[in-house]
Amino acid sequence: MIKIIDGGVTAPKGFLAAGLRAGIKPGKTNKDMAMVYSEVPATVAGTFTRNRVTAAPVQWDRKLVTEQETAQAVVVNTGIANAATGEEGLKNSERTAEEAGKALKLPKEQVLVASTGVIGFQLPMDVILEGVTRLAPALAHSRQAALDAAEAILTTDTHKKEIAVEFSVGGVKCTMAGMSKGSGMIHPNMGTMLCFITTDAAVDKALLQQKLREVVDETYNMVSVDGDTSTNDTVLVLANGMAGAPKIEAEGEELDELVAALTEVCTYLAKQTAQDGEGATRLFTAHVTGAPDRETARTLAKSIITSNLTKAAIFGKDANMGRLLCAMGYSGAEYDVSLVDVTMCSRAGSIKLVVGGAMPPFSEEEALKILEPEEITAEVELHQGEVEATAWGCDLTYDYVKINADYRS
Repeated sequence: MIKIIDGGVTAPKGFLAAGLRAGIKPGKTNKDMAMVYSEVPATVAGTFTRNRVTAAPVQWDRKLVTEQETAQAVVVNTGIANAATGEEGLKNSERTAEEAGKALKLPKEQVLVASTGVIGFQLPMDVILEGVTRLAPALAHSRQAALDAAEAILTTDTHKKEIAVEFSVGGVKCTMAGMSKGSGMIHPNMGTMLCFITTDAAVDKALLQQKLREVVDETYNMVSVDGDTSTNDTVLVLANGMAGAPKIEAEGEELDELVAALTEVCTYLAKQTAQDGEGATRLFTAHVTGAPDRETARTLAKSIITSNLTKAAIFGKDANMGRLLCAMGYSGAEYDVSLVDVTMCSRAGSIKLVVGGAMPPFSEEEALKILEPEEITAEVELHQGEVEATAWGCDLTYDYVKINADYRS
């Protein structure tokens, strides 16, 4: 049984964190560097962006995750993405890991790095390296340390995104926690920018990697804010085993419990990313049911939440189901249009706006009331099978353009 608790990445045993302002972008006041550290080597797994323009820290992390069993620390900076920076950018990621290794008395290969921010600029390495040396002694187990780290990884986000849960492995209580950032340049294909998950459970690396990929596919890869896949998308999991539970080495009840915890953490953080989309005022969920197969359900759900016209209609509280039906129609999925029903739902109630592929008469006043709250769901029934899928997005507002028109400033 999964229990949500108050906590961040320091909630599992043996994990410390810190966040502070290093000064990466002059004239700002925000915290801009974070560190997460495990007291012992932790089994590591990761998933990364599918964008061919891959940031230097992603290349460093992907190599470490692929070639070794464990890692012990993560260093994160905001403000500059260290993407499209060539050989110098790659060397700077390695230098960051090396400096953190010195400060923590670890080999550089035990240190993962992550960056987020503006693409195309080199990191100010004097600031980064000084920040690393200040982060190490600031590491703490406390709740405040987790909050500081969660704040320090944000860019255009409007709030911290973190969660902690408890679960059981072999009768022993374990904890899993995560923090993430992501508000813009978010699209299925590893659809969050940065996410860091810690757990004190012990698990085989191959199993952890496999299950992370499966969970990411159903959570982060079902999120879109603006249709742009970032150069820096990264999800990392560190499992240090310090809860003292039996190591999970095969399929079974214990692995199911860990996967349930991972799904809870990733689903929550993915939805937070969609809800906090740049300029967004509403979380927009598409829940497709009655599909003949998984791919049809997923394709239709994602097409609905990524349609700019549908997103604009949600912003305007406009019950324009022609936008939604159009997005389904060009998705490439095979389905019988004449069987489709669509019901729009919110805490204000529900209203059926499509019946058998056509739009019946309805009360515009009632529809406006349903579309007013901050969370809206399109329930799409295909009547062609038993499979379902859910995707999360947000509305498209004037502020999205304003934010991205002057992002570099």
